[in-house]
This record gives sequence, C-alpha cells and structure tokens, in this order.
Amino acid sequence: MSAVSLNRYRFRSVWHVCAPPAAVYEVLSDIANYPLWWHEIRSATKIDDETGELRCRSFLPFDLVVRVRHSIRNQQAGLLRATLSGDLEGFASWEIIGRDGGTDLVFDQEVVVNKALLRRLVLIAKPFLRGNHDLMMRGGLKGLKQQLEIRAASRPDTA
Repeated sequence: MSAVSLNRYRFRSVWHVCAPPAAVYEVLSDIANYPLWWHEIRSATKIDDETGELRCRSFLPFDLVVRVRHSIRNQQAGLLRATLSGDLEGFASWEIIGRDGGTDLVFDQEVVVNKALLRRLVLIAKPFLRGNHDLMMRGGLKGLKQQLEIRAASRPDTA
C-alpha cells in the first residue's frame, strides 16, 4: 500500500437542521466567521474574497492549518465546494437541501494528510484521526444549530 493511500481520508457527514436552506447557506458560505460558531475551528484568516486559512483543532493535541479556496458557490443549487491545501490537500463540499421544513446537509471531504508528524504515525494514528474528525463534526453540528437559532431570534418577525 502506498504512502499516499495510507494518508488518504474520505469523510461524509449527513445533518438535518431546523432552518431554511438560505439561512444555512449564508452561515456555511462565510468561512471567515466559522470560529464564531464552530469551536474546533480556532481561527480563520481571510486572504481574499475566495480564500481563507483555517486553524483547526479537535480532541487530539495538534493543529491542522488549511488554506480553503472556494471553487463552487451556488446558492440556487445548494452547493458549496472548496479546494484545500496545507496540512490537508483535497476538497470539502456542502450540499444544502431543503426538506421537511428544514435543511438536510451533506458534507463530503476527500483529503491527503500532508502534516509530517501525522504521515509518520499513519499506521497507529488513522483510527484516532477518524475519531477526531467525528468529534469535530459533532461540534460543528451543535455550533451550526446554535448559530442558526441566534440568527433567527435576531431577525425581525416577517409574519
């Protein structure tokens, strides 16, 4: 098995939130503000209108620094996709689907780990990295739900 295949990861998370797709898209498309609601994303630095740098840390005691560049932003189709470089290289995408008065979200990520320490420890680290990712995604769902509730409460009633 090659080093690249050992360091390749595929993740999929499926969420449901009680908010309209437009509100969900607004939050997810604003990468610079992810640290406000997704606590495992410790910082975000805007580089330009299409690019930012995220510093992520979940349970394991290390940071991943990832440059995120929007490659698709299509609100009508409910699709966000970004290329990733840095400690992780690949892509991440959100599919945003209105359903049952709320929104289904499908998060897909395919990456190769570039961080040297993790590449060296891949044989023992792989299950821990998967668990770390799962914890990060749980934190993201919790934070997204809270952020959507805060935004909904702060909007004037349109009824």
